[in-house]
Amino acid sequence: MIAIIGGGPGGLTLARVLQVHGIDAVVYERDASRRARTQGGMLDLHADTGQLALRAAGLESEFLAAARREGQDHRMLDHTGKLLFQQDTPDDAPMARPEIDRADLRDLLVDSLPAGTISWGRAFSHAEPRSAGGYVVHFADGSPVEADLLVGADGANSRVRRLLTDAEPEYAGTIALHSSIHDADRTQPELAEMVGRGNFWVFGPDLRLSAQRHGDGSIGVSLSQQGPEDLVDERTDAARLVDGWDPRFGRLVRACDEPFVVRKIAVLPIGLTWPRRSGITLLGDAAHLMPPVGEGANAAMLDAAELALAIAAHPDDLDAAVAAYEPVMLARSTEAAKLSAMALEMISGPDAAQKVLRFFQPDPVD
Repeated sequence: MIAIIGGGPGGLTLARVLQVHGIDAVVYERDASRRARTQGGMLDLHADTGQLALRAAGLESEFLAAARREGQDHRMLDHTGKLLFQQDTPDDAPMARPEIDRADLRDLLVDSLPAGTISWGRAFSHAEPRSAGGYVVHFADGSPVEADLLVGADGANSRVRRLLTDAEPEYAGTIALHSSIHDADRTQPELAEMVGRGNFWVFGPDLRLSAQRHGDGSIGVSLSQQGPEDLVDERTDAARLVDGWDPRFGRLVRACDEPFVVRKIAVLPIGLTWPRRSGITLLGDAAHLMPPVGEGANAAMLDAAELALAIAAHPDDLDAAVAAYEPVMLARSTEAAKLSAMALEMISGPDAAQKVLRFFQPDPVD
């Protein structure tokens, strides 16, 4: 039996691609149900990674029906309100990086799996290697299961990872405050028009304001800064951080109707590896946590598809499947982590606006 710990995009994609190839697996998810908590904002799935995984899962058409082409729009301003860059997506533009709500993606994957594939309300506790190979997996409710292959798809703070390496996520120097405006077109039509259909960025001297339209009509709002881990907390008056900026941006922050929460960007060491062990492997953030600049979910889903295909090629030798999967995954994720670190550096610091503008307009026209 293949036990997948974690029902995020990576874990669910692995279960689905295995199912396509007639291989059973069980996803053990700590959430009590798919509606137990909100799933966060949007994901842009790339044609050569996340979408490639969904093609392997036989779910490309369902994804394209749920994805938002217009979510690829970009608006970029400075803190005085000057428009620096705008990119509107034509109605016939390729779906290179369309956005999809995390909840919609989860629903799409969950609905594709046979009943019983996901075991809800099962928080991983620890696991012990079996003498015959594989692991005995224990959960917080005291129940054990036996697995021929244990796959850690349990995210940034993975407990499965501790069976392979002592590496833990480290603070990457950027901290953010996040909130939302619900039903924005009705409650804040002027602000909704300003943000537009996709991504909205405002760069100040030492602060980045970002907003993103979600498929459910809400707008996610973030304020990001470089600095120590205690630079801001939940008591911080977010609106005061944009004092002296164009007044519209203060109105955007004050319109948020949920308490601001603090998120610290953490990463695993680039190029992290571990000694190969029988009956266990990792995927996604559990293996290669990187800055949240658009690569994480895509990498996790591609990991999942490649692992599933390796298992399908070696159904009677799971260790051979892992031996084929891990070197490719680790090499690919190392390059993705390097690019993500460069992207985080590009959007940070006092000259971030100029760096991002050069990225989008490498050859500006006078």
